[in-house]
Amino acid sequence: MSKALKLYYDLMSQPSRALWIFLEKTKIPYERCLVNLGKDSQINLAETVAIIRYLAREYRVPDHWYPADSRQRARVDEYLEWQHHNTRAMCAIYFQYMWLRPRMFGKKVDPSRAEQYKAQMESCLDFIEREFLGGGSRFIVGEEISFADLLAACEIEQPKMAGYDPCAGRPKLTEWMARVRDATNPYYDQAHKLVYKIAPETVPKPKL
Repeated sequence: MSKALKLYYDLMSQPSRALWIFLEKTKIPYERCLVNLGKDSQINLAETVAIIRYLAREYRVPDHWYPADSRQRARVDEYLEWQHHNTRAMCAIYFQYMWLRPRMFGKKVDPSRAEQYKAQMESCLDFIEREFLGGGSRFIVGEEISFADLLAACEIEQPKMAGYDPCAGRPKLTEWMARVRDATNPYYDQAHKLVYKIAPETVPKPKL
């Protein structure tokens, strides 16, 4: 490639973590541009899904991340399109309402609204447990990790900072999260170091 890649990222951001892990794992050369999304208003952020599709087209990365096979790719795309208004939205809304807004803006938590956001998020997590992980495959699409798994796991880690354990009562999700972590370490743990640090002791955390 004639143009050097630059990744503007903040590891507090779920999609940023997913892209950072992917770039580190695949060894695609890039320039690290660390930003603070809470303070920096000058950064124009692009869609993570569009970025991963571009990287898969332009660089030689292992096929399992975004398969060339049309049917397999369609299944990865199915999750990538679904997650915008589901995993991404539900986990982020809960985290923002319960953790981010009170700390950044001093907003009080309304218990009834908190329960509403929690119920919506749990419905999404239960759907993943039942539909995406219920078929007996090791990952969302087949036996090898894809970007769908990585993006999903990074989103599902986020509520831990608000004291919610997404794996509790979801054995398939628990096992799958461990497989995603194992398949992408040491970068997965590096990317989630701050998440693990902020998460309260009531939420189980992996040993680093």
